[in-house]
Amino acid sequence: MTERIISASGAPYDGHGRDIMLDSMARVGFTHIEPAFIVGYTETFDETAFTPAEARAWRNAIAAAGLSCHALSSHIDLGADNAVKIFTGRMEFAAAIGAKVIATNAAPRARAASFLRNIEALLKRAQALDILIALENPGDGSSNLIDTAADGAALVARIGSPHLGLNYDAANTASHRPSLGDFAADGILAIPACVHAHIKDVRRTPEGWFFTPIGEGDIGCARILAAMAARPDLPVSIELPMRLHRDSRAQPVRRSAPVPLHDIEDGLRRSLGAVKAGLASGSQH
Repeated sequence: MTERIISASGAPYDGHGRDIMLDSMARVGFTHIEPAFIVGYTETFDETAFTPAEARAWRNAIAAAGLSCHALSSHIDLGADNAVKIFTGRMEFAAAIGAKVIATNAAPRARAASFLRNIEALLKRAQALDILIALENPGDGSSNLIDTAADGAALVARIGSPHLGLNYDAANTASHRPSLGDFAADGILAIPACVHAHIKDVRRTPEGWFFTPIGEGDIGCARILAAMAARPDLPVSIELPMRLHRDSRAQPVRRSAPVPLHDIEDGLRRSLGAVKAGLASGSQH
């Protein structure tokens, strides 16, 4: 049986150089990286980050660190007027660095019609590139086509493409729909529709939502991981955006300085251990 892919998101390394990040991930014990290009989560970037030359540089650097790439996070609003052009370039970049999955948001509910038009064109390009589009639920509290797992599963089923699935993130639901309460149950509900999943944990405080190593927050990640054990084919990525928190209005806030490398590595080691233990626990039931 093929071993499950457990990637490390680039998000915790926000502010550190690419080679430093890749070498650090390898030291921690990861085999795969999920590069993160997420507005609000990471340093600013534009479409020049996704040129063929940049893809070659990424691919060479990933290989030099002894890592592989299965997924890329590159979130945009797929209902936007320029979404087909922008996201096609990002899918081409993802495929060029070896990724088989690209995660993105869907769209606000107000842009449902344009989302459905755009996704039809994008799925044709995904098929040509042999890549999966993985729709991720947001965390900012706005009205989205995927507010809950049920929304996401219904949307994926409606479109019915083998190149489309979910990249569900139960920690996003915590800040997006806090009244839901049982975020692990919502995450488990999403698993059948997932082609990839973010494992992330968060603790709520009066000041907002603060991300923690896996198993140390309020999400109930152990329950989600135990349920995922029945899907050994489902790749996952540990996302630990330590430089970031969400304020009481669920808006992302970045610290002024990058998180020290030893703190990132400590958090990722604890998280990787918790993920492996959770998956192993589920497989024994």
